[in-house]
Amino acid sequence: MGTEAVSAASAAIHPAAEAMSAATPLVGSAPISGLLQGLYWFILVPGVYLSIVAFIAFSAARIVRIARAAPLPYPLAIYPEPRHPIRQALRDTFGMSQVYRRDRKFWAFLMMYHLGFLLLIVGHLDLFPNISVVSEQSRHMVGAGLVGVLVTLPTFFFLGRRFRSPVRELSTPGDYLLLLLLLFVFLFGDLISWGNSWTAKGFVMTKQDFAEYFRILGSFSFADPRTVLPGSHYHFIVIHVLLAELFLAVLPFTKIVHTFFALPLNAIRRLPWTRK
Repeated sequence: MGTEAVSAASAAIHPAAEAMSAATPLVGSAPISGLLQGLYWFILVPGVYLSIVAFIAFSAARIVRIARAAPLPYPLAIYPEPRHPIRQALRDTFGMSQVYRRDRKFWAFLMMYHLGFLLLIVGHLDLFPNISVVSEQSRHMVGAGLVGVLVTLPTFFFLGRRFRSPVRELSTPGDYLLLLLLLFVFLFGDLISWGNSWTAKGFVMTKQDFAEYFRILGSFSFADPRTVLPGSHYHFIVIHVLLAELFLAVLPFTKIVHTFFALPLNAIRRLPWTRK
């Protein structure tokens, strides 16, 4: 009887606590609270635009710099020449056949990561109006938390791999920092996603709430996202978005820039004219 009473009391208290969390923007003195609210707004709205502009500008500059670089003094061709060079280039790029032949465990985690990252992009695009990969009535985002697993587990593997020879000897401090940044971007996203989809009293924020935030971004209204993102998860979203912005800003200066050149480079290595 006592246990049932406690359970009933807890069930009654939980909605009230959630309502209080949603109704209380930030705790603290008025000046500090106002400063934090302004900082949170800047991160969630103007910061997103600035990081995208920085990503595009820095990426374009990096691509131009690489394109203007002196040609290599040695051929890039891969022998033997395939019967279908373009098809083989596509297989090299998306199937990573060369990695598969050398390290199948690494290949498996790479495939898992790239699949998860693709679904991650789809899931975020699904939050924009008129894109309904998942039903607009669903509270879940694409994958209902599974996408986070697909990108987080491989990132742990990639980071651990950097501590083992011979990869350790080839790694720089920037490699570790980049993987840590990426890992925490995913982990804070996981806290939000798993907290919503995988707990009995989840859905502090639903897909509809996130869609409203994306509507603010897409309409350039510069409205305060706090008005559409309720609950204590708001702080996690701020950290998640801030880390994502940092990642976008530094990405053009990292090894991940190979994303832009993977297919063209594989095509160059497979096309017959490279053998002349």
